[in-house]
Amino acid sequence: MPGLSKTRLSQLLDAALPVFAVAAALAVGAVMLLFLGVSPLEAYGALWDGAFGNANALAETLVKATPLLLVGLGICIAFRGDVINIGGEGQMVVGAILAILLGLNPPEWPGWMVITAALLAGFLGGAIWGAIPGFLKAYFGVNEILSTIMMNAIAVQLMNFLLRGPMIDPAQLEVASKIPQTARLADVFRLPRLVPTRLHLGAAIAVVLAVLVYILLWRTTMGYRIRAVGQNPHASRYAGINVKKNVVLALLLSGAFAGLAGAIQIYGVNYRMITDGSATGFTGSAGFNGIVAALFGQLHPLGTIPASVFFGALLVGANKMQRMVQVPSALITALNGLVVVFVVSSEVWRRRRQRRRLSAAVSAPEAADARETQATPMDRETSS
Repeated sequence: MPGLSKTRLSQLLDAALPVFAVAAALAVGAVMLLFLGVSPLEAYGALWDGAFGNANALAETLVKATPLLLVGLGICIAFRGDVINIGGEGQMVVGAILAILLGLNPPEWPGWMVITAALLAGFLGGAIWGAIPGFLKAYFGVNEILSTIMMNAIAVQLMNFLLRGPMIDPAQLEVASKIPQTARLADVFRLPRLVPTRLHLGAAIAVVLAVLVYILLWRTTMGYRIRAVGQNPHASRYAGINVKKNVVLALLLSGAFAGLAGAIQIYGVNYRMITDGSATGFTGSAGFNGIVAALFGQLHPLGTIPASVFFGALLVGANKMQRMVQVPSALITALNGLVVVFVVSSEVWRRRRQRRRLSAAVSAPEAADARETQATPMDRETSS
């Protein structure tokens, strides 16, 4: 019983590590605020008010959390398959390109059908962009971190080319300083909103998909195979699981959810695609922040839901904190960076603790067998 309670306490500590990490990051941020002559209580109060102070603030938080959740779901799948997807930015861009192409050149279908097809197109675009590094990883041993980052750069250049040329808004051709953006979607092709806020149907879609991803990973054969490959590819191969196929599948699905996030940003928030020459101008760094949200949620699809809301609140509330207490924008960037560093560090520490517990659990029976082997016949007779 003491051993059981100790194990349970250790597991609870692991689960609470992200909370401690956020608290530590905010504490360091408070010290920085004090050096700037700003009250941390006033600053963090403004942050809370900006994120949850009223219905519109809460809606903005959920809007900001939606792409983080979708990207985070893909990250959960990839990490469970022991592959790392750093290409969420590029996958969002490619998914958005295919989605906006369909919306600007719609077939003779009802609006809801065009929206559905566009979201599926975004899902497919991200899947293709994620499957390419997955294929390179599985069949040629190419490091997926490098390949997904390189795919980001390719996607950005593709977006810049299209939005400055073939897909540019026709109205921009008549002005001297052409803004690289597409035309706006027709009203009938926009996701429904909760008026008067900007909260759209995409938020509900993301939550439903989080439940479906949980079912996929823990209640289906496909999910079991992905997790088995992630735990031990050699044992999985010995058990008859196609390791290469599941590596590709993990990155394909990861990219697909990021591509869907890009499509939902178009049809739920922006209604057009626009760029400042970088992926961030369109994605708002959701492709990277989604990774942190997934880690904060312990790489569990359901845990990623509150984690995404938290980071959405941090991003939205930080804007009001900057306005209310007049702190420089660099501090907001630093605060977000601190949270990222502490959360990722806590995940590394959690994994090390898990490995130590596993090693202890494996070595304990071996130690007992060794003691039994070394015991003399008299010792065995006495113990019996």
